[in-house]
Order: sequence, then structure tokens, then C-alpha cells
Amino acid sequence: MSRMAEVKRKTLETEIFIQINLDGSGSAKLDYPIGFLRHMMETFAKHGLFDIEVRARGDLCVDQHHLVEDTGITLGQAFAKALADKKGIHRVGSCLYPMDETLVRAAVDLSGRPYLCFDGNLSGIPLVSAEADGKSAPFQTDTVADFWQGFAGAAACALHIDVLRGRSDHHKIEAIFKAVARALRKASEKDERAAGAIPSTKGCLPPPIYLA
Repeated sequence: MSRMAEVKRKTLETEIFIQINLDGSGSAKLDYPIGFLRHMMETFAKHGLFDIEVRARGDLCVDQHHLVEDTGITLGQAFAKALADKKGIHRVGSCLYPMDETLVRAAVDLSGRPYLCFDGNLSGIPLVSAEADGKSAPFQTDTVADFWQGFAGAAACALHIDVLRGRSDHHKIEAIFKAVARALRKASEKDERAAGAIPSTKGCLPPPIYLA
């Protein structure tokens, strides 16, 4: 069975469409106005072997918080929807990801109970890049925690993210996205020994309850 889902989220602040295939090849089709996060979602797709399509707009005249957080929420909703009843999956996954001087640990439990522990060790200094039009486009690094808080809540998973060491905020954030993607890949993959069983003594893993 295909494990694909799409979610549309529209508020007065943002408008987001996300489609995901959990059993993809790592392709990403992104129409996203924040360059750095666009790169992070490409990385997420590649390392998770998820196929994703994202189209998003938001009130960037205010700041990046609304769009980044809502993107995490929408991605989490799509992920949970694609997982359906979670029969036969590993349920838990982890990854210790080295990226040059940076080392990140991510662990996830697709338990139906949302929780985020985020120790990003980020400086809070924006990362500055230039978009195609040549305009300066700083990325608000403090929104990374908001992204994963939105994801964990909407996907109803317990997610632990720890930057164990590092110097560059770019490397720390990129390693976070790679580590989480690989942890989610392991957790969501089918367990050949599970024979389609629910990986819980309760007999069910509750679906997420998330209100916009």
C-alpha cells in the first residue's frame, strides 16, 4: 500500500501545501520563499528517502516565525496521515550524525504522544544569504526549535534533538535535519518481523489530535 498523504493549511498568516511519500527516493519539489529552510527541506527529503512537495507563502513582512512553525506543523500532519494506523513499523529510530566539527543526536518515538526536547546549542545570530534577486535574506535561527515543536505536536511523536558539539550554526542546523530525517526513516520503515502488528502492548498507537 502506498504511504502518501497531502495536507493543506491556510490561515490569515500562512498558506501551505505539503505532499509526502514515506517510501520515496528522496526527491524534493519546493516552492518556498526562505532559502535556507528550502535547503533544509531538500536535505530532509534526501536523508529520509521521503519524496516531498511543498508550496508555501507567509507573512514574511512580519518575520519568519509564522511560516517556519506552520511548515513544521503541516509537515507533521502529512507525516502522521501517511503513517495511518502504523501497523508493522519499527516505531522508534535514532541517529548520531557527524558533520565536520558538529555532532548531533536525534531520537524519535512515533508513539502518538507529542513531546519535544530540543537542545540546539544555537547562537541566535541570523544566517545571511542572498536570494536569486540579490536581496539579503537572513534566516532566523531561533525558528528551528519552532519548526520541530510544530512537527512533533502535529505528528504526535516524542522527538529528542541534541547538538552535542559544534561551531557553525549552519552545520548544527543542517546536521539536525539530517539526523531527524534518518531517525524518522528508521522509525517509519516496515519491520519485516512485525508481520503488520501494531508495535505497542496497548494494541494501538493513537492518532494525533491537533487543532490549528
